[in-house]
Amino acid sequence: MENKFQLKSLILGLSLFLGLSVLGFFIFRGLKTFSDKDRVVTVKGLAEMDMTATTSAISITFSFSGDNLKELIKKAESKKSSIINYLKNSGFDTKDVSEKNIDISDRQKYFEIEWQDGKQIKTKVDRYAASQTILIKCKDVKTTDDKLEKIELDLISKDLTSNIESLYTFPDLNTIKPKLIAESTKNARISGEQFANDSKAKLGKIKTASQGQISIVGDYQTEEETTSADSDSREPFIRRARVVSTIVFFLE
Repeated sequence: MENKFQLKSLILGLSLFLGLSVLGFFIFRGLKTFSDKDRVVTVKGLAEMDMTATTSAISITFSFSGDNLKELIKKAESKKSSIINYLKNSGFDTKDVSEKNIDISDRQKYFEIEWQDGKQIKTKVDRYAASQTILIKCKDVKTTDDKLEKIELDLISKDLTSNIESLYTFPDLNTIKPKLIAESTKNARISGEQFANDSKAKLGKIKTASQGQISIVGDYQTEEETTSADSDSREPFIRRARVVSTIVFFLE
């Protein structure tokens, strides 16, 4: 009888001990988890990627102004024909040369009133303005600017001066977005792990994360990276996409 009572007491004691141990463990974990919520590190992850233009073109635009609309259109047509003939003689494929419709604007007035020294001055202005644009598709994006420079000089020498610029088409940002975000997150974790090691801690799970807007930072080199010595090395057919992600990690 006494042995049974001792056995029951032993079992009860062990149960009570185990129960208190488990309770203490969960209380400890709860307090630790609660305290760890305040132990966080905020880091930023930068990712950059170069994007090469998929297509390019050269835009040639010229304009005239005057009061006689017929003469204005005649001048524009004459200059357009001269430029197109030059392009054909220079070896450009006619399939790659296209022209936009002539743009005519009517100001509906011949004079503008300006104030000078407290007096109204009537200034003569041309009523009509006409502009024309010729587009040249380029097969090689890397040589587009070289062709542009030659065309510009040739047109100046032929008294056909025009406003010339290169146009580049780049891939949609959505095509590189997943890779950029993954890279920025990876770089943020590397920074977080370095901070955790310096703090004698362990990097935990992500608490919060925010992805910055993907932006285009200009030519092949950013303004911060470019110096006067290497500014000529910038490539107009290459742009750099950049994203900065801000991530908050728990520290254990």
